[in-house]
Amino acid sequence: MLRDVLSRMVRGLAAGVLLLAAAATAQANDADKTLKIGVIYDLTGPFAGGGAALHYLGAKTMIDWFIQKDPIDGYKIEAVYADAQSKPDVAINEAVRLIEQEKVDMLLGFYSSAECVPAAARIEEFKKFMWITTCIASPVLLDRHLNYVFRPQPYGKQWGLASTEMVAAYSKAQLGKDPKDTRVAIIHEDGPYGVDVSKGNEEGAKEGGLNVVLDEGYSANAPDLSSLVTKLKRARPDVILHTGYNPDISLFLRQARELGLRFSALVGHGAGYTDYTRIKQAVGTDANDFFDVDPISIWDTNPKALKPELPPMIQMVGDAYMKALPDTVIKSPHVGMAASNTYLFLSDVLPRAITKFGGVSADALAKAARDTDIPDGGTMLGFGVKFEGVDQSMAGQNTRAFPVVIQYIDDKAYVVWPKSQQQREPVLKLPSSSPYAAQ
Repeated sequence: MLRDVLSRMVRGLAAGVLLLAAAATAQANDADKTLKIGVIYDLTGPFAGGGAALHYLGAKTMIDWFIQKDPIDGYKIEAVYADAQSKPDVAINEAVRLIEQEKVDMLLGFYSSAECVPAAARIEEFKKFMWITTCIASPVLLDRHLNYVFRPQPYGKQWGLASTEMVAAYSKAQLGKDPKDTRVAIIHEDGPYGVDVSKGNEEGAKEGGLNVVLDEGYSANAPDLSSLVTKLKRARPDVILHTGYNPDISLFLRQARELGLRFSALVGHGAGYTDYTRIKQAVGTDANDFFDVDPISIWDTNPKALKPELPPMIQMVGDAYMKALPDTVIKSPHVGMAASNTYLFLSDVLPRAITKFGGVSADALAKAARDTDIPDGGTMLGFGVKFEGVDQSMAGQNTRAFPVVIQYIDDKAYVVWPKSQQQREPVLKLPSSSPYAAQ
């Protein structure tokens, strides 16, 4: 009898020990749950100055904020950063290194479309999730039907359409010319980004009836753009539509001024034009009255139209921005874009992947992204989010994203197009005091 009692006690103790061990193991496993994110931007080379370094700042600010918080549904966030060096082959090699050596669960970032196009295909081969915060060219996604690549940004063609729509709408009132008599020059860097935006310019110019007098590409690494300036002088455009990075934008503006190029309006399309501080460093106050196309700055969105939790986040990002770059004249939308798109992933897509689709595998993250359905006002950028499905031509593209046109006036940025977002009307004619102003 005593032997039986002791035997039952031993078995009970053993079971208790096993339960305690299982509980301890479960707690340890929970503590070990981590989403490891590989973050790739251009921190050196020409793309860094064209906006990539600012996107890095925005993404890192948001990632750091989440790291300091409690785990997201049991998962800690860890980030490993890499420099693409403004070179597509380096971007691909760094992505592979992060996957194979650093064992990251996913990739986030990517500024240049020239890097994004090949990198997306390579990352897809590894069946890893890729969250693009920046690069906009259509070929990144068009007709590729990628399963694991998602872009909450608008895409390049929309940039080109926005600028031409504005010019066509205001040419008569602002320039005194019908669209058919308004002379437009399209100039662009010749990579996927510049070519894609220029296609939007061409399509928009045709739809608006604008007279295209020059359509020219050039290398973003060109040491001299004087021949392009000469062609523009011969073409005599009223409006120049320019897509470039930097330092090519600064080089063009300096040589245009030196060689006496005259025009009524200059519209840039993101990248280098979205960093007003850098443009002003190149040409001073002559940057006044230039236009830029990009998603709206998070600091220009209407806080009353946003979800209530977003304005405090915008304030946090702005504070971090000014602490990092106190000499900033106008907060660049670049920082806000990357911050908003990173916040979207960490606050919406990731929690749903964990709770609804079972974890942080590439398949769970992709299912969670495709399940996203956010109305206008649900992101810091003001637009909503709904991604095209795998069977659609732009699989992974956010169909609710759109850019706006801003104009720099007296060191401030104003949204001038579309009319639904307009803070003031555009002024298409440069003031006579500008060295670029048409006589």
